[in-house]
Amino acid sequence: MITTDFVPGSPCWIDLGAPDVPATAEFYKAVFDWEFQSYGPDAPDAGDYGVLKRNGKAVAGIGRLTEEGARSAWMVYFCTPDADATTGAVERSGGTVRVPPMDADGEGRMAQYTDPQGGQFAVWQAGNTKGMEAADEPGTLCWTELYTTDAAAAKEFYGSLFGWETQDMALPGGEGTYSMITPAGQPPERMHGGLMQLPSEALALTGGKPYWHPVFAVEDCDATVAKVGASGGSVQMGPEDAEGVGRLAVCVDPSGADFVVLTPATPAPA
Repeated sequence: MITTDFVPGSPCWIDLGAPDVPATAEFYKAVFDWEFQSYGPDAPDAGDYGVLKRNGKAVAGIGRLTEEGARSAWMVYFCTPDADATTGAVERSGGTVRVPPMDADGEGRMAQYTDPQGGQFAVWQAGNTKGMEAADEPGTLCWTELYTTDAAAAKEFYGSLFGWETQDMALPGGEGTYSMITPAGQPPERMHGGLMQLPSEALALTGGKPYWHPVFAVEDCDATVAKVGASGGSVQMGPEDAEGVGRLAVCVDPSGADFVVLTPATPAPA
């Protein structure tokens, strides 16, 4: 589960680069009941960036996509006590620095990277803002997932960077292995994500490059999928049941950013 008492290496924030911020914010309002609060009027340097809130709590950010040739996509930020030190570790481990460490107006310090296989991710060093204010409940982040072309190399890179501990499980039908991720030194209930190896031809959204995506908890997967379609999005897979996990679907917003919605399985009575 993802919590808001962040530890090094745990997901602490997500944001979305979108070509049309107001239209994209309206899509997610229709799907998850998120309200958009722009930083623009109070922070001119923030441009179109703003926060998406649910029940008054910040759950994600959204800003205008400015990188030439980039696709609209969710970015996952992992907690770090020192963004500069993490940047040095990324470079030593064969990763690339996309955005060097920079201060976010006293709220924290951030940097963005690309792992050696091509997956993009980011880190957040907390200042006044620790990160998301709600998680692991309907309409919020409950899991993070990396599709990669080399699972062993990804585990080595992120393990050296964050100290992540991984636990492998066989996928049903002999379709490969799924590696579940837990922050260093944390108990199994703090497991926050997974990674899975896929061939490059299966990664059509990114032209064959690995990528991270968020999983959002919802009360009713099928009803949420209907909202996605009615609001201009599409569904890549599902809804379908995953034993021991719940009912899920892989969705794409109108600008092409993918995300997963999941109604978690109800634990069996003790």
